[in-house]
Amino acid sequence: MKSSSPNAPHLISSGITGLDEVLGGGYPRDRMYLIQGDPGVGKTTLSLQFLLKGVQEGESVLYITLSETREEIEAVALSHGWSLEGIDILDLSKIQESVQNENENTFFRPSHIELTRMYELLLAEVERTRPQRVVLDSLSEMRMLAETPLRFRRKILQLKQYLAGRNTTILMLDDRAAEARDLHVESIAHGVVDLMRTLPGYGISRRQVMVRKVRGARFRDGAHDMNITTGGLVIYPRLVAAEHSAPFVRESLSTGNAALDSLLGGGMDRGTSTMVMGPPGTGKSTLAISFIYQAAKRGEKVYYLVFDETIGTFLHRSAEIGMDLRPHIDAGIVRIEQLDPAEVSPGELTFRIRDAVENGVKIVVIDSINGYLHAMPEERFLSLQLHEVIAYLNQKGVTSLMILAQQGLLGLLPSKADLTYLADAVILLRYFEVRGAVRQAISILKKRSGAHERTIREIQISSEGITISEPIEGLQGVLTGTPSFLPGYEERETSLDDDTL
Repeated sequence: MKSSSPNAPHLISSGITGLDEVLGGGYPRDRMYLIQGDPGVGKTTLSLQFLLKGVQEGESVLYITLSETREEIEAVALSHGWSLEGIDILDLSKIQESVQNENENTFFRPSHIELTRMYELLLAEVERTRPQRVVLDSLSEMRMLAETPLRFRRKILQLKQYLAGRNTTILMLDDRAAEARDLHVESIAHGVVDLMRTLPGYGISRRQVMVRKVRGARFRDGAHDMNITTGGLVIYPRLVAAEHSAPFVRESLSTGNAALDSLLGGGMDRGTSTMVMGPPGTGKSTLAISFIYQAAKRGEKVYYLVFDETIGTFLHRSAEIGMDLRPHIDAGIVRIEQLDPAEVSPGELTFRIRDAVENGVKIVVIDSINGYLHAMPEERFLSLQLHEVIAYLNQKGVTSLMILAQQGLLGLLPSKADLTYLADAVILLRYFEVRGAVRQAISILKKRSGAHERTIREIQISSEGITISEPIEGLQGVLTGTPSFLPGYEERETSLDDDTL
């Protein structure tokens, strides 16, 4: 989201691709930025990536540490496999020891002496190295030495004025040791970036980054998920579907079953989303397998996200119904990924889908939406997040299939989230009883992109695959689970009297 103004500031990379996207291209150069967050949230890692990017581009860079020792910083770099060669490090973490025995009888407070000495050493090192990128870690030490907000603010202003015109971009790290946000520092800085960490009731902690302000530049507002991995921070910018659109040919895609194609009015349309819903065991995933198997035979790339079962079980089941996906997986056409909702953030899920689409995937299956729901920290955000994902896929010409398991054996209990309005087409599977036997029915509730059958048919799954009957006649109340014969039909022969259809 870069500014198109001819007077837009020159941008420099943060060293993190996702953060550059959030910032609208990078940090405006020669400015002062505040990076704040609780201890352990990733501030040091972010700042090292910023400096390493500068080294990569041949710039002079300087790391000024007031809290961590050089050894501690080197340990952080080593954990990511980085070399700090090319980074000048000024270790002021032991400044108190260097002035402890000086001026014992002075009228000045020791903290004031330490602050003055620290500031002098900092400016001297900047003069010596002439850095283009500087990291100051951290402001909490300066705040304690300054003792009063006024003295602390003056020192920050002095540093800002000193660096003005010296072609230096500086990141100031703050662990927010103060009880409240320091609005004085935020007002001085040209930009403010917050790193946050929350602890859900179960699973890994969720880390996010939020850009509060960047003067004179546009950026992507809101919270964006991130991870700390071996190799640095990975940030997943919030998806805005309106920014992604591509032309594609609108056509109907066969599901691989003529009767199901007839129910759907010709098949599933490219660039639309279809939801398959029903109680557990009715064949929702089997329908999805049939569709992706047919797509793979056409040579279209498929990305299948599995939440509720292991990949081994999934592949065994597909082979058992005569739709072995393993040859297509080996050929690189089908990609199946098993996800643990407790270990993956919603932003990472969206990023994986987007990355797959940008690498040529034409079919995306989420099995199931219930698993996707559990990946969300708070359920009220699910529909918003999913809406952006579906809109993005539709605009890219990708056909998406979502599985939604309804609650209760017969699916009569209300779901925690009604997401059917997000889908372009809805396929409903339902159990029903006839003469002491449990049967399964399939029907199409809606299809926005065209006409569809409004009949109800019986569906059976066997080693031969999926078999769908002709429209059921002579019964009413099939969707309630306990249908009744219409007058005159009970004694007639119908397809329901034959288990083999």
